[in-house]
Amino acid sequence: MEQTTIFFADGENPKMIEAFKKAQETFKYFWRELSWEYRRIIPGLDVACVKVAFTQDINGETVVEHMWINDVNFDGDTIYGVLVNQPNDLTNVNNGDEVQIPVNQISDWLFAIDGKTYGGYTIQAMRSEMSNDERKDHDEAWGLDFGDFNDILVVNEQKEKPENLIEHPMSKNMKQSLIDFVKNNPEEITAKDELGYTFLHRETIAGNLTSIEILLEAGADKNAKTVSGKTPLDFAKQLNWEHLIPVL
Repeated sequence: MEQTTIFFADGENPKMIEAFKKAQETFKYFWRELSWEYRRIIPGLDVACVKVAFTQDINGETVVEHMWINDVNFDGDTIYGVLVNQPNDLTNVNNGDEVQIPVNQISDWLFAIDGKTYGGYTIQAMRSEMSNDERKDHDEAWGLDFGDFNDILVVNEQKEKPENLIEHPMSKNMKQSLIDFVKNNPEEITAKDELGYTFLHRETIAGNLTSIEILLEAGADKNAKTVSGKTPLDFAKQLNWEHLIPVL
């Protein structure tokens, strides 16, 4: 972790370092939204990408480039995705590469619903230093509504429904269908993937309280461990999903 901080701090603008920090702290909301997106029949997101710090030692100097990845996946520790930028100086990664990186190498995340953006901390830091005209051109180039750079939202309808910060509305809305699913597929409660993750692990990482309550009620093992030795509670604490800790 400290190593990454040094990479970031090396000649970086303090406003950017603050943006990286906020992006890392709130990344769980990006993942929560994306994990529901993967279950939607009709896509709800216009865009969903994560900006990552890639580093390489070139002639004895650590060179850092912040680039975007998409097709993002997350297991609570590591982020997986596909690089969508071509590096300027780095030769150890290329556009189109599949990459895996720890959470502490995130420098930003962004998703948009109906053209309205969430996250985008580094983008907002840059927008804050633009003139009105530059900002307008910038937003048109992205084709998105970035709103107020001083007021960054992390979840849909955050102002209208602050409870969305605690739980995704789909987690509540899908309650009955999950109850039915578990009843008809009881083997899913104990099933583990090749890394030892259970249904309960995955719902915990995505912060879905209602789903977790249903799984526990159906007999899911809260002490199940992944291959790396982590229980659902470990992930709840690691990602600071405070509302899940008492239940687990």
